Amino acid sequence: MNTLFAKLSIALLAIVGGMGAAFFFIDRINTRAYYEELSQHLNAPIAMYVTQQRQLISNGSPDLESLRDLAGHAMVINPTAEIYLLDVDGNILGHNLPQETVVKSSVDLQPVLSLIDGNNRFPLRGDDPRSPSTQKVFSAWPVTSEVGTEGYLYVVLGGQTYETLANNIGDSYVARVSLFAIAGIVLFTAIVGLLVFGLLTRRLKRLNSEMQRVTDSKFEIEPTLPTARDNGDEIDELSNTFVDMSAQIRKQIDQLTENDRLRRELVSNISHDLRTPMSAIQGYIETLIIKSDSMSAEDRDRYLRIAQKHTIRLGSLIGDLFELSKLNAGSVTPNVESFSLPELVQDIAHEFQIESERKNISLHVDVDAQAANTMGDIGLIQRVLENLVRNAIQFVPAGGDVTISITEQSESVAVAVSDNGPGIAEKDVPRIFDRFYRALGGEEAGSNSSGLGLAIVKRILDLHDSRITVVSALNSGTRFEFELPHSLKAA
Repeated sequence: MNTLFAKLSIALLAIVGGMGAAFFFIDRINTRAYYEELSQHLNAPIAMYVTQQRQLISNGSPDLESLRDLAGHAMVINPTAEIYLLDVDGNILGHNLPQETVVKSSVDLQPVLSLIDGNNRFPLRGDDPRSPSTQKVFSAWPVTSEVGTEGYLYVVLGGQTYETLANNIGDSYVARVSLFAIAGIVLFTAIVGLLVFGLLTRRLKRLNSEMQRVTDSKFEIEPTLPTARDNGDEIDELSNTFVDMSAQIRKQIDQLTENDRLRRELVSNISHDLRTPMSAIQGYIETLIIKSDSMSAEDRDRYLRIAQKHTIRLGSLIGDLFELSKLNAGSVTPNVESFSLPELVQDIAHEFQIESERKNISLHVDVDAQAANTMGDIGLIQRVLENLVRNAIQFVPAGGDVTISITEQSESVAVAVSDNGPGIAEKDVPRIFDRFYRALGGEEAGSNSSGLGLAIVKRILDLHDSRITVVSALNSGTRFEFELPHSLKAA
């Protein structure tokens, strides 16, 4: 009983049953009204014919004997007719019925006058002296003499004889046939409705079963629903929505799973990378405290410098973590403006000039003479170039070359940082932008490397809708390149 089909079926049966009962009773009422209208049309002249036979009232005196005689003849023609003689005020002067059966002494003349005037619509009902609570169709005509209208002949066309027959009509053959016909129509309508509901709810039942199956699998499996038509009904739209929703939920679950894996990996890497410099700092400081009296000034200075180096690395790691977390959280919005990319590249080259000379590395700048201004957040793009150049200087051995180049293109400006260092293995290239990933593994990346530089680079360029590409091979160097859109050249 909790299924949609059961509820729809009960509702349909109730509606159809109610309509059938209402139709049956309305048919009974309309049939009676039709009979009364027809009877009044056919028998409307009966009062006139009776009054023409005899003078029923003369000088205010009713001729009751003539009334009973004429009433007897009229009832032979229409056994349901009941005849009353009224005065001009509607008071009953006489009738042909048992005296005890007539309970009213007067009749409302308004319907009588309306019928005589002819300005009416049938069926027109008037008082029934034998039943004060009901009204009946009637025939009426004025009783006149030399002095004018002296009263009215009032003929009730559906008297007690008619009521007795009407009350027993339910047992008649015609009534039973009508009742069976209505019941048959109701039953046929209900069966057709149930079949239609069954066809409609079958698709919903299948969709519900498929939704339950996919949900129970925690969206591990895909829905196997038939392809819905583009111009389908609401059930087709619901099926399409569920398929799309399932795919989206599956995608989100995969993303959550990947995020959880990355979170665990991040926690593990952070713990390792933070523990290493902190342990080193702690070890050297404890050594200084324990051996302070016996340690030479040179050893003390060397230990302090080593501790300082690890402190710098720890600060760099924490700074990079903080910066990357802000970028991933979406709390950083690029302040896009027009700026001169060649000037920025020259500033970067000057910034790393001392470090590159200290490592005996040649740092070159190759700028296209036609290079235009570009659009972007100058502070974030500077961070990108600093990370790329710093990585190149760290990996390139002494005597190597690092080049920053700018190339003018039709709709953009291409920026590249290349070196002739040891390169990156092909299998490692897809992972170099992962957090804490070092293609050369640990020490070769330099003690100050946090493993987050390239992850920060990629995230900043993502915010600029720019894609960074990597071309590298072992012992052949590495080239990082990205593009930024043109802007109008400064005036």
